[in-house]
Amino acid sequence: MVGALLAALVLTALIPHPTSPFMHYFIPGVEVALLVVLIAADPGKIDRRGTWPRLVSLSLVTVLILGALWATGGLIHQLVEGTGPVANDAETLLLTGAIVWASNNIAFSLLYWDLDSGGSAARLQYPPHYPDFAFPQQLNPELAPPGWRPLFADYLYLGFTNAMAFSPTDVMPFALWAKAAMTVQSLISLVIVGLVVARAVNAFT
Repeated sequence: MVGALLAALVLTALIPHPTSPFMHYFIPGVEVALLVVLIAADPGKIDRRGTWPRLVSLSLVTVLILGALWATGGLIHQLVEGTGPVANDAETLLLTGAIVWASNNIAFSLLYWDLDSGGSAARLQYPPHYPDFAFPQQLNPELAPPGWRPLFADYLYLGFTNAMAFSPTDVMPFALWAKAAMTVQSLISLVIVGLVVARAVNAFT
């Protein structure tokens, strides 16, 4: 999870914010500050079931989501208006589109990981009877070791497959917030891929 957070921080710093250069430095700065506080509060696996680590973790995920949405909005604005280097240079467009798309997927993966059944610590200490997400190993216990629990890699897989398929694949959302979040992520991915590919084809030709 820490590796995904660091990757998200790097990607956030690489995303151009032509309408507000201040955001290019502000959002990564806030994310770094929250990550430092989170590690200081829980230097182990960042899964302590305490009030402060929980609030900081949720705040960090919220900032990541808002940063990804901000970058998505900026990218869409440039593509619709047809202005700026992103809209007129195919290589820059594809690179920026890939960064924004990956940033959204990592941010939503962290959201799923941090909210599913109360978070990683809650899932470990108090296994839920009715999880927000149902993984194949939970639906078919005979296919998994006893006491199997989803790791962050499982949520990262969920985030990327949802973005590529524009719908659930093998992990089923049960909770309403999970369905809403996956719907929003699918729509964002669809818009990014559709607009970027269409504009890139036009730029190449």
